[in-house]
Amino acid sequence: MDDYFRAFEDRRPPEPLPYSPRREMLWQFLATIALVVGAWYIGWRWLHSLNPDAMWFAIPLVVSETAAYIGLLLFVYNLWKDQPVTVPEAPAVIEDVDPNTPDPGRPINVDILFATYNEDPELVRLGIRDSRALDYPYEINVQIHVLDDGKRPEMRAVAEEEGIGYITRETNEGFKAGNLRNAMERTSGDFIVICDADTRPFPTLLARTLGYFRDPKMAWVQTPQWFYDLPEGERLTDVLSRRMGRVGHGIGRALEKVLGETRVGADPYVNDPQMFYDVIQRRRNRANASFCCGAGSIHRREAVMEAALRSFGEAVEKRVIAAEEEITLESRERRVDPELLEAIRTEAVTAEVLTPYRFHVSEDIYTSIVLHSDRERGWKSYQHPYVESKMLSPQDFLTWTIQRFKYAGGSLDIMVNDNAMFRSGLTLPQRLMYGATFYSYLGALWNVIFLFAPVIYLFSGVAPVSAYSNDFFVHVVPFLVSLELAMMVGTWGISGYAAKASYLSFFPLGLRAIWTVLRGEKISFPVTPKVRQSGNFLKLVRPQLAVLVLTATGVLWGLGAVIAGNTPHTLTGVVTNGLWGINNCAAMAGIIYAALWQPPESTESKEETQR
Repeated sequence: MDDYFRAFEDRRPPEPLPYSPRREMLWQFLATIALVVGAWYIGWRWLHSLNPDAMWFAIPLVVSETAAYIGLLLFVYNLWKDQPVTVPEAPAVIEDVDPNTPDPGRPINVDILFATYNEDPELVRLGIRDSRALDYPYEINVQIHVLDDGKRPEMRAVAEEEGIGYITRETNEGFKAGNLRNAMERTSGDFIVICDADTRPFPTLLARTLGYFRDPKMAWVQTPQWFYDLPEGERLTDVLSRRMGRVGHGIGRALEKVLGETRVGADPYVNDPQMFYDVIQRRRNRANASFCCGAGSIHRREAVMEAALRSFGEAVEKRVIAAEEEITLESRERRVDPELLEAIRTEAVTAEVLTPYRFHVSEDIYTSIVLHSDRERGWKSYQHPYVESKMLSPQDFLTWTIQRFKYAGGSLDIMVNDNAMFRSGLTLPQRLMYGATFYSYLGALWNVIFLFAPVIYLFSGVAPVSAYSNDFFVHVVPFLVSLELAMMVGTWGISGYAAKASYLSFFPLGLRAIWTVLRGEKISFPVTPKVRQSGNFLKLVRPQLAVLVLTATGVLWGLGAVIAGNTPHTLTGVVTNGLWGINNCAAMAGIIYAALWQPPESTESKEETQR
């Protein structure tokens, strides 16, 4: 087994971001100012700043700015209100989580399911052993099962050696979703814990999460995913000290006093999910809109099965209606014969698949939408604040691109083909929260404009605004400053630059995902590799390299044009677009560095020692 990660076994997850009412008020105040100033800026852009001689350039840019502002509105709504960090008391018996149980007094039954396909069985063994070490204050029945879609004798042997269940099936229909469905048909726990092959539960997993299910309407609880093998990098001060001696040490300390602790080589793929779980997901609790993210989630079986039945019924009805419309159009009859209609319904029931988890690359978020839209039952979800398991991060840039494309394509497919935001039963806050998720994946459409707009000016001298005048800076600077201050306070405790840079540099994958969905192509289900792929991956970042090269060349060209004169360039325009372009280049540099990144030599040596 490639067990390089044993070198990181002593790492511990961060504590949840603390709740602060004062910071909350300051964030809401600054966010309101940023939105008002932003609306003022966007209005001015449309009414007074467009260059009438270059509308081909001015209109796409202002449309992109408007689209980005709409995304900002959704993001601020998402982050608007946090909640104190609390953990409910663990339930003792089944009636604590199911008041209508016919079997009061019995222990709670939990199934822990490890979905695997081609991952190393010894890696799965580690998660199994951690699951057997769960600590719970009361008697509880925990059954662990390996769901092996690879049908491997060695995986079966590991399950038998560890004394746990081994479940497989003849086909791989539906991939992970089908694997989970098959397991649910063969298990009976009150609650289901979903784990990936590399998930390593902490002892507190059930003790700190089952308490939420005291609310009989709680359908699932998502715990934060935490990658314990992320590169920690090296302090900037230490790097400069090693290279420049005392002078470097002094420079490093001075920079860190201004910027805070800065590390070189830390998390090159920007995999740290704390921003997502500790800020974005956690703040969706107030709207009952935090969605399931797969691994590390705990589900009430009753809720999942009800969602399956509801989804099955809707799918059957959709088939029947479509067939009825086709028959009436062809026969020109107003009504279909009742016996024929019943035959159509029977055929639809036979053709449709009853599955708790829809056969979809993003089965987790789809199931979340189905449950949240069930107004009759009023199912709830909750983002738990504490990390309760650890797992491996994408090991290389190729794996990172596979994973990110799957996230983007799956979410966009749900948005386009399932009308998720307009699904009957969702509340307005839930629609806005899901809308924020789907809308964010459209960002590649306007980010590509933001990346190449300064290049166009630097080479041609054609500006998208009527002039880079004082009036322009009076409108744009307050917006940018107020927005940066608001986001800094709103995400206090987590550095936001890496995430923003990654989002900007994501544009080639985002465009590819959008195009794939619009063409009606099926998003594939590639298993995220758990073994590092060797080599560099510069071919995967050619578009980002193009932005870097074109921008750098454009800055030189623009400066030369200003010096030479007799061009439409202005010094203010070149400086403004040059700074804009440099910011874009900084974002591209991060992802290019990630494509080239290899583990430090010292880390590899340590890995060999651990083996």
